Amino acid sequence: MTDSFEQIAAAIAERLAQLLAAQVSVLNAQSNLVAVSKPNGSESSPHALYEATSVNVLSIPIHFNGQTGEVIISTSAQSEAISFRPAQMLVELMLRQATTTAHLNQHELKNKFIHDLLRGSNTSEIDLLREGQILGMDLSRPRAVILIDAADYILSTIALRELEPSAQILRRAQLVISSIVRFFHLPNDTICAYIGDGEIAVLKASSTQDLAAWTSRDDEPKQVHPSWANLIALKRAGAALLDRLRGETQTTINLGIGRYHPTLKGLSASYQDARAALSLGKRFSGQNQVHCLDDLGIAAFVGLSHERTKIELAKYLLSPLDQELELLETLDAFFLENCCLSTTASRLSIHRNTLSYRLEKITSLTGLDPRRFDDAMQIRLALFLRSLQGDTNQLCKCTVVEQWDQSHLGQIADESCHAAIHHR
Repeated sequence: MTDSFEQIAAAIAERLAQLLAAQVSVLNAQSNLVAVSKPNGSESSPHALYEATSVNVLSIPIHFNGQTGEVIISTSAQSEAISFRPAQMLVELMLRQATTTAHLNQHELKNKFIHDLLRGSNTSEIDLLREGQILGMDLSRPRAVILIDAADYILSTIALRELEPSAQILRRAQLVISSIVRFFHLPNDTICAYIGDGEIAVLKASSTQDLAAWTSRDDEPKQVHPSWANLIALKRAGAALLDRLRGETQTTINLGIGRYHPTLKGLSASYQDARAALSLGKRFSGQNQVHCLDDLGIAAFVGLSHERTKIELAKYLLSPLDQELELLETLDAFFLENCCLSTTASRLSIHRNTLSYRLEKITSLTGLDPRRFDDAMQIRLALFLRSLQGDTNQLCKCTVVEQWDQSHLGQIADESCHAAIHHR
């Protein structure tokens, strides 16, 4: 017998004994005694149900958690007779309550486990893998965090007034989780958790195979750091999930996408990515969107507090230019000339059309247009942040201190980078 069956058996025996003023025992499928009540707080013999004082004995079969057993209710000659059907209904009611409680406890354990894992558990990875396995989670696969803000739906008090507020919140959170499970065709909801404040965390398997349904042939042909791999497909999956959840809830929903970070402890870093993207994205990009660090623009460099993340983002944004020395030289001259096309072309001794072609190629490779102010700022900040780590092989030649025009682009860039400089 499992501990859960024995615990439920003991609880049923004690509670029935109190309600019916009777001796109650529970047998397992092999007719072995697993629990017996203790009327009036006295010690009972395992064979009390067979004592001569017992004149009325009821045997009620039970089924719990895939196991079978038998509840024996024994009353004395002085006790009021107990009818079988009411006693059976009472036992079944207690079993249903026990099943519901066990199910809720399992969800609570899972939610707490994921909550602690995402916030940086001190438990060893071996123990985390074992505990996750006990809770039905395969944490050995590469996973990234999708953080879903469904507060407008989960914390709403308009509907389900027949439930207590806490029960309503849990029920609505579970409805969102069920929709996520159906969307990703998951076997169960073990890798989804309600972490409070109307937010749900999804530990999404993020390998190329797991994201095949959202992958295009044209995605990320360049070599990128593993933490940025498959991010485009992950964002596509997030966008499709967002459409599903918004359609079902008819409320505002926002998603934050975290990068994949190696090892199980990397889930905490992925959560921090998703948390920062969600927080900054809602503030600067608006509602009902999928938010990711590489889509935040200048807000990422200004709003992120973690310098390492800023540098990693800068490297990722500029990685398409790593082998394009001519384009880097073009950017160098372009920024030296305060983004003026005519003077940049003169400095480079090329035709203005040639300059436009190079800028178009930069836009095509990076998705950032140096002729647009916000994009130019992002490129310039990314170049500067890469230089903070001493990555000088393929950077523009101009330095922030020597070449930025403080009356124009450089003044704003300097202010935006102040936090990064301060941490150095």
